[in-house]
Amino acid sequence: MTKRATRTTRPGEADYLKAYDPTASPPFALTVDLTIFTIQGGVLTALLVERGDHPYKGFWALPGGHVAHGKENAETAAVRELAEETGLNWAATGGHLEQLATYSDPDRDPRIKAGLHVASVAYVAFAPHLPDPQAGSDATSARYWPIDDLDIEAQADAWHARTPYAGDAPTLGYDHAVILRDGLERVRAKLEYTTLAAQFVHEPFSLGDLRRVYEAAWGQAPELGNFRRKVLSTDGFVVPVERADRPATVAGGRPPLLYRRGPAQWLVPPMMRQSSLED
Repeated sequence: MTKRATRTTRPGEADYLKAYDPTASPPFALTVDLTIFTIQGGVLTALLVERGDHPYKGFWALPGGHVAHGKENAETAAVRELAEETGLNWAATGGHLEQLATYSDPDRDPRIKAGLHVASVAYVAFAPHLPDPQAGSDATSARYWPIDDLDIEAQADAWHARTPYAGDAPTLGYDHAVILRDGLERVRAKLEYTTLAAQFVHEPFSLGDLRRVYEAAWGQAPELGNFRRKVLSTDGFVVPVERADRPATVAGGRPPLLYRRGPAQWLVPPMMRQSSLED
């Protein structure tokens, strides 16, 4: 096995590092923020914490915090901060966590006024059956907020316009309304080209159960005929198991057929939202 070369083996680098002055550049900090979405009672929700410390003390915000300098990468910090602030053990939860974007606007954090430029690497997850969060670390409380109760679009627009948010929803700290809006769009787009929605229904399930997942996440139900054709024509999306042990429909039809999740992961071509088709 070839031994990996260390940094000090490169010619001249050791002397360069000895002479390097880290105070020659302004201080810069790296943080992580997490947009965690789930469906509860048929409603799309996002996990937020109430900040217990400054800056933005008393505001609702995304869970997150600083990357430990020289000790961890951003993803490790994200998982650690999630556990410290909400009690969620992501490894035990088994949800999928992926990087969303990096946010570095110099106005995003009030600590810039004290000479510290703070950038954040944001992550997004959309996972079923998440446990109730428990506030810890510098959070005074943690809970899942219905997306419709957060007025995300107006809050994000207000932040970009550098004007105070004047609505009735709880005001989010930092630029977290912007990050949350971006995370929400990532989740909605992910349902267009993957079979992730099937993870949010208990087996066996009906096509109506599955369609309600899309309705919760997209804010609109997919057109019924196109939805049925797409689901049933995608090999391995769902697998029929039995006729439901339910009464006939009000219209006198047969009980719905039930399904379980199949092995397929991708939808090709994707199942587009109406808003995506109009863009």
